[in-house]
Amino acid sequence: MPFGAVLAQVGGLGRFQVLQTALLAVPILLMASHNLLQNFTAAVPPHRCRVPSVPSATPAVPSATPAPCRDGWDYDRSVYVSTIVTEWDLVCGYRQLRQMAQSIYMAGVLVGALVLGGLSDRFGRKAMLMWSYLQLGVMGTCTAFAPNYASYCVFRFAGGMALSGFGLSIACLVVEWIPTPYRAITVAITGFAYTLGQIILAGVAYAVPHWRWLQLSVSLPFFVFLFYSWWLAESARWLVLSGRAERAVRVLQRVAAFNNRSEEGEKITVESNMKEELAALKSSYTVSDLVRTPVIRHIFFCLSIVWFSISFSYYGLAMDLQNFGVSIYLIQVIFGAVDFPAKVVVTVSLSYVGRRLSLVVALFLAGLVIVRRGVPAELQTVRTALAVIGKGCLSASFNCVFLYTTELYPTPIRQTGLGFGSTMARVGGIVAPLVKMMDEYYPFLPPTVYGVAPVVAAVTAAFLPETLNAPLPDTIEEVENRWVGVGFRVKGPLAAWRDGWMGMLAEERAL
Repeated sequence: MPFGAVLAQVGGLGRFQVLQTALLAVPILLMASHNLLQNFTAAVPPHRCRVPSVPSATPAVPSATPAPCRDGWDYDRSVYVSTIVTEWDLVCGYRQLRQMAQSIYMAGVLVGALVLGGLSDRFGRKAMLMWSYLQLGVMGTCTAFAPNYASYCVFRFAGGMALSGFGLSIACLVVEWIPTPYRAITVAITGFAYTLGQIILAGVAYAVPHWRWLQLSVSLPFFVFLFYSWWLAESARWLVLSGRAERAVRVLQRVAAFNNRSEEGEKITVESNMKEELAALKSSYTVSDLVRTPVIRHIFFCLSIVWFSISFSYYGLAMDLQNFGVSIYLIQVIFGAVDFPAKVVVTVSLSYVGRRLSLVVALFLAGLVIVRRGVPAELQTVRTALAVIGKGCLSASFNCVFLYTTELYPTPIRQTGLGFGSTMARVGGIVAPLVKMMDEYYPFLPPTVYGVAPVVAAVTAAFLPETLNAPLPDTIEEVENRWVGVGFRVKGPLAAWRDGWMGMLAEERAL
């Protein structure tokens, strides 16, 4: 019996699925808080060299350049009471350390995607979710009490790892428990939680202007999430395909009882319901499975480009709030609010038009408006409006690619594949500030590069197979047979290129 039929037998989209999805969506509210936190905790207030109270007896030495601030700096604390910049004087010759801290955090998210994504496919979605909650709560709290810049970066790195771990685990738990017809809307709801989190961040940052208390405010709730995560159910799909079929039956029967389908749940047995999955059971899966077979390899490389490009452009815009010429709190709210209409449109499109076309259009529009953002600095309103539209399109693209990735990869390597996609996204997040640094020398270059990347990703996404209304694949062989057999159905000028590529895939598979 296909696993989709088993889900229908225990209640489909029942009370259990609704409650579990809601409990998994709540932590996503604070995911944006950690990703974008340095817009506020590392904000740079107006500052000047501190004037010594007692004039120095040493005569000033004439110089062609201003003398360094030997007595430190005075900061305007009317907006930002305390930030890591004011506490550790990350200005002038040390100003690059501010961007370095964000890059170190993103490096932690990258490592977390690599390490925890693979561990989740080995030890389970729920186990890694709980560990990530604990790690983020502890490391976030330690960050709030960091005595110096070096320890701050270490704790932020570890917190970034944990954030990546719980984000990937939530994605798989949501998708693997939701029936196919409701998958797009469910993923959209979790995306709305992230959007709402961006708006909440602006309010919390305004109410808590001291960076240490702000850091603590967005970290302590993860201990609450850890407490109630004991109730959550492990993915039954993963249990079956990791050789724990008896435990999977018990979990399914628990879900059936919660959905008032106890009688149907009692009928579920390993022998009658899980023969197909057990027949395809492989002892272990590794990272090499992402590139071992031709179709999976094709999907892997295409998704890697898409993930990198979306994140690269997204963080190029989202981490540059102080340069928009308006209140940083207001622009954060606007950047969050624009995601609501963008994600509503893309959710409808995902359900009726398809995953591939929705992703391609969102990426292309994002690239188009971001490139046009390179208008003269005097037209600040136009620049800001284009950035807001571009950010909305990129947020919609994130929704698309998250759902798309979970549907393209089979269950045994789903979290590993999602982890590598997230890894490429974090590489994009690390590289984005480096491109921004070129703004001092070539002002036209950052918006151009940030805009070209989504267009390249749009072309790449056109070569992915469509998954609308398709059941989740449970084995690598199922993916290979499904897509090599029917083709990727790309139409238009890309068809010839696609046909040649598919011919090579089929030939390689035959060998």
